[in-house]
Amino acid sequence: MKNKAVVRSRNVPNRNSMRFAAALLAALAIFVAGPNAALVAGLNAIQAAPPQHHDQAPGFYRLKVGDLEVTALYDGTGVFDPHWLNGTKPTMDSVLKGLHEDPHMLDVIDSGFLVNTGRQLILIDAGAGTWWGGGALGRLAGSLRSAGYTPEEVDIVLVTHLHSDHVGGLTTQDGKRVFPNADVYVAKAESDFWLSPGIAAKAAKDAQPFFQSAQAIAAPYIKAGKWHTFSSSEPIVDGMQLVPLPGHTPGHTGYEFSSKGQRILFWGDIVHAQRVQLQHPEVTAIFDIDQTAAAATRQQLLAKLASEDVLIGVLHSSFFPPLGRLRKEGSGYSWAPVVFTDQWNQAQRDGCQ
Repeated sequence: MKNKAVVRSRNVPNRNSMRFAAALLAALAIFVAGPNAALVAGLNAIQAAPPQHHDQAPGFYRLKVGDLEVTALYDGTGVFDPHWLNGTKPTMDSVLKGLHEDPHMLDVIDSGFLVNTGRQLILIDAGAGTWWGGGALGRLAGSLRSAGYTPEEVDIVLVTHLHSDHVGGLTTQDGKRVFPNADVYVAKAESDFWLSPGIAAKAAKDAQPFFQSAQAIAAPYIKAGKWHTFSSSEPIVDGMQLVPLPGHTPGHTGYEFSSKGQRILFWGDIVHAQRVQLQHPEVTAIFDIDQTAAAATRQQLLAKLASEDVLIGVLHSSFFPPLGRLRKEGSGYSWAPVVFTDQWNQAQRDGCQ
C-alpha cells in the first residue's frame, strides 16, 4: 500500500500545483489579450521563415594529375548569344530549335585553373575581373581564396590569349596588379598584336574595346618587368608543353602538363559553346579572328584528343567542374565529364583515368 501511495503522489498534481497552474493560465490569458509591441515583434520574429541564402558553395574543384594538384576555379556564368555563332543554315536552325527546347543550352561557365607543381603555383588564365561580363563574371580571385590560396602566392600566370574574359582578372580598373608577385607569360604574336597602337588604330570600331582592355590590363605588369613573351619552342615550366592553337587569335596557345605518364591540356577558346561545337566542330564564333583556321585547328585537335587519354581543362564550359575527356560520336564528339566528388581519393582517380 505504501508503494502505491508513493506512485500515486508522483502522478497526481497536488492542490498547490493546480492553483499555481490556474493562476499562470489566467495571467497568460490577460497578457495575450492585450500584448505589447515588443511581444508582437518577438512572436513575429519567431514565426517568420529564415532568410534565403542565394550564394552557392565556393567555386573550386581539385584533383591530382600525377604529382600535380590541379584546381579548377569558377569565374562566373554567362550566356553565349546564338548570333555569335557561324554555321550553315540547317545547323543554326537546329541550334535555335534546341535553344527553344532548352533555354540553358548556351549557358557558359567561365573558369581558370591553378596548377600546384610542388615548387611553383601556376595560374592558367585569370578570368574576367571587372573588364567583361557586366558583373556576371569576375569571381576567380574569390574562388582562389576559397581553395586555400592567395593571389600573392601565384608565381606564374600562363595566358592562352588576351581577350579580356581571360585576362581581365589580372588587373583592377585602377591599374593595380591582382597577382603582384606573378610573372605573366603570353605568346609573342599575341602580345605584339593586341598591344600594338598601330594595329589598334586600324581595327574595326567594334574591335577597339578588345585592344583597349588588353593594353590597360597588361600595362602594370609591363611596367613592373613582369610581362614576358615566348615563341612556340621556348620552355617556361618543367613538365609543360606549349600547344599553338591558331585561328581564334594570332597567338592563341594551349598548355599541356605531364606528370607520371598522365596529361592535362588547358585549351583556351577551342570551343565557346560546348554543347554546339563538339557536335558541330565546323561552327565558328564571331570572336575568331581567322575563322577558317580556327575551325581547322578545332577539327584537328578534337580528333587527336578523342584518340588519346588526355584530361582537358575547358575555359568555357557547360559543366562544372570544367574537366573531362572527349569521345568520338557520329560526325562530332561527346563530352565525358569528371564527376564532382568531395572525396580527394575519388577526384585523384578521375584525374588518372
